Amino acid sequence: QVQLVESGGGLVQPGGSLRLSCAASGIIVSSYAMGWYRQAPGKARELVASISLGGFPTYADSVKGRFTISRDIAKNTVSLQMNSLRVEDTAVYFCKANKDGSQYWGQGTQVTVSS
Repeated sequence: QVQLVESGGGLVQPGGSLRLSCAASGIIVSSYAMGWYRQAPGKARELVASISLGGFPTYADSVKGRFTISRDIAKNTVSLQMNSLRVEDTAVYFCKANKDGSQYWGQGTQVTVSS
């Protein structure tokens, strides 16, 4: 019954922007630490950004200053605004919810940065 559904992925040019959204059902996002991860072909999954239960964000060094994580309590969603995209940002992006040993993952959405 718990579902995280990512959307907003696609093909963008280097330097472009994209906004990803994670729609949650079965959980309340304000009660979970939420995060965005990504996995590029042949590479390990890595944490990109997270937001705490209190609403405080953290970022990987590789995206700091370019990406912004936020949540919309009314809509029960978590977003990732991605600006100044680079080819190396190409990956499948996953939404994650975590609390008290419970964790849930979305199915992922593909982001491709290419000219």
